[in-house]
Amino acid sequence: MNDLNETKGIGKVIAASSVGTLIEWYDFYIFGMLATIIAKHFFPEEAGASALLSTLAIFAAGFIVRPFGALVFGRLGDIVGRKYTFLLTLVLMGGSTFAIGLVPGYKSIGWAAPLLVLLLRLIQGLALGGEYGGAATYVAEHAPAKRRGYYTSWIQTTATLGLFLALGIIILIRMGQGVDQFGSEWGGWRYPFWISSILVALSVYIRLKMQESPLFSALKKEGKTSTNPLKESFAHRGNFKMVLMALFGAVMGQGVIWYTGQFYAQSFIENVCKVNFVDSRNIILFAILFATPFFVVFGAMSDKVGRKWVMLSGMLLGVICYRPIYRGFMEWTSASSRTEKIDLASCKAHESVFTPDSKDKKKGYLATKVDTAYTDGAIFTYTKTDTIYLSQEFVQGNAGMVAFTRAKADSTVDSLVVKIKVPYGKTAGTETAMLDVARISVKPAVIAEKSLDSNTFWKMILFVFVQILFVTMVYGPIAAFLVELFPTKIRYTSMSLPYHIGNGIFGGLVPFLATLIVEYTKTPEKPAGDPLAGLWYPIGVASVCFVIGAIYLSNKIDEDVMD
Repeated sequence: MNDLNETKGIGKVIAASSVGTLIEWYDFYIFGMLATIIAKHFFPEEAGASALLSTLAIFAAGFIVRPFGALVFGRLGDIVGRKYTFLLTLVLMGGSTFAIGLVPGYKSIGWAAPLLVLLLRLIQGLALGGEYGGAATYVAEHAPAKRRGYYTSWIQTTATLGLFLALGIIILIRMGQGVDQFGSEWGGWRYPFWISSILVALSVYIRLKMQESPLFSALKKEGKTSTNPLKESFAHRGNFKMVLMALFGAVMGQGVIWYTGQFYAQSFIENVCKVNFVDSRNIILFAILFATPFFVVFGAMSDKVGRKWVMLSGMLLGVICYRPIYRGFMEWTSASSRTEKIDLASCKAHESVFTPDSKDKKKGYLATKVDTAYTDGAIFTYTKTDTIYLSQEFVQGNAGMVAFTRAKADSTVDSLVVKIKVPYGKTAGTETAMLDVARISVKPAVIAEKSLDSNTFWKMILFVFVQILFVTMVYGPIAAFLVELFPTKIRYTSMSLPYHIGNGIFGGLVPFLATLIVEYTKTPEKPAGDPLAGLWYPIGVASVCFVIGAIYLSNKIDEDVMD
């Protein structure tokens, strides 16, 4: 009967802790999920690829400040208590997320737009820096000694489930609105930020009903809580050694495995393989759905065999498998490897569309879309965009069509009639505007968007699932590992800092640094560079962490965490 009551009690603790943590991860990741659209609206149109890189840098900034949040809120949690500290972090996270959805775009307020988003993103990072340590500590201090890995692994599922929730909501809204409406300045891409306020209100209500951690309450009653947890955590040589061991022997590698397997995988599939929005998100969604139960499997396994080798095995598998996996992604989505499957009868050229430049009235963009169909059902869509320079300024008026004329070398005239793309919410006119072309850009931009066949779709799900399986191995046991490493009175501070340096800096920088590394490999002879070069960063970090962890970490489980 006692065991049954204990299980019910810990179940409530896990549920209350997990729902808030899940929502905080949801808040944190919708920004990354929508990076391409955010880049479009919060930076100048002419910024091009640098806008995406700048958006990823803002995304990374939220990770970089997480260790500072760990210090601030970790100290608060060790002095005031676990419950009220991660209640505060939840409110801060939810408020800043909601506010991001309200910031006008670059066209409305200029450079104030990305600066405001950066500020709010920094608040998000600080709040998340205080959330995880509190939730993991709270659950671990309620859990029975021999099942600590199992019970804390439920908290570990929240990061992936938060990502799952973010993806699911984004896909549903986009399907309901359509591409143009969803991607417009005040379109549906803002809704996930606003929905956060409802989720946060629910979580705050649940958390207000929670009791303080029994171990912390006992310490407080005896007057043994820390008066200066920062000093005790990092000025005490023995404890600081444990902090460094946790960071360089476990969390650093765990961080890069986590963000490569889920975040960089999605970025690579969408931006390098050019898989369309819905397919790329569905691949991640299915892989997460199938892999998430393994957080609990490996957390429970660590209770029996120890935490060390479960975590290090996940790192080693990532080091060995990443390049073959991502090479497979490229081969399966390469048009050059599918020439024998082209279905000529189903290939289609769409009507060209003219988009006037919003600032330069003598400039516009002519987009021509072609579908290459394959016998297995895949469709690779290529959009060629020529920059058109006009002889006179273009004023749209009631025009819904444009007739381009250009004198050829033999004195004949080229003529082409195309549609005008009007902003979302506006109606095209019925007249045709006659425009003279002065010149056309030498190198048109070509963008590919690929709809996958069923076989390739499921193969990619399998390979993302394998990567997330590595994530569950390194991440499932790590909360129990960190809790057991540090004494109760400074546990919140001591475990939060290495966790958020490992995840926030080493892990969170994976999408940005990997993309940046690929950019540096680009040359005039090889404009695409080496798409696999970015993988050397997570492979290198995980390799170093594996070696340090194998040498210095103990596999012994500390059953008594009341110390």
